[in-house]
Amino acid sequence: MPRRSTTAVPPPPRPTRGEAIAASLAEEIVAGRLKPGTPLDELGLAKAFGSSRTPVREALRQLAPTGLVQVAPRRGAVVAIPDATQLKDMFLVMAELEAMAAALSALSMLPEQRRGLERQHAAMAAMMRAGDVAAYRAANVTFHHLLYLGTHNGYLTEIATATRRRLAPFRAAQLEAPDRLRRSHEEHGEIVTAIQRGDAAGAAARIRTHIGLTEQTWSVMAVALRRPDAA
Repeated sequence: MPRRSTTAVPPPPRPTRGEAIAASLAEEIVAGRLKPGTPLDELGLAKAFGSSRTPVREALRQLAPTGLVQVAPRRGAVVAIPDATQLKDMFLVMAELEAMAAALSALSMLPEQRRGLERQHAAMAAMMRAGDVAAYRAANVTFHHLLYLGTHNGYLTEIATATRRRLAPFRAAQLEAPDRLRRSHEEHGEIVTAIQRGDAAGAAARIRTHIGLTEQTWSVMAVALRRPDAA
């Protein structure tokens, strides 16, 4: 049987300029700094981000399917409140994709990949204790990317990464909720333990719970954003 490659783990794909602008706009929206109904003028945004209108247009197109932005004929783009049904569907698919990834990783990860996942989890503990949400968010993307790579299934990695990007604004925003960093890190620890034991069913179950709690946390935050007095 051919030996699997033991080359260094490739980093997550670098975001395009449009993806970077989309992430910045999403953070402004979920933090409540851009209110529902706020116009998103392409020219004004291009000046603010120091770019042409093309990546801004790309960013708005990416945000529209998430429910954060609505694009209406003759009105252009405006900030919207996410559609709860659409988000629920997206989180359901994400949970199943990541459950499949965790199960396959429990069976297929190479020893060096298992060590890499443990190192990543250990590094995130310091970020959690320091309350460094920005650093934890970035490290969290890498943590889940390592799970995808551990499957040794390129297609699963591709579609899981694409789905994760669609949900990125909400997965990132929910880390701002009280005590969410600590609980997220604990959930990661349970996932890592199951994978290290080769417990495919356990790893899948724990990551479904993890994504489910992520969705619940975001849902509570979304209700707060819908309140007329939300500031």
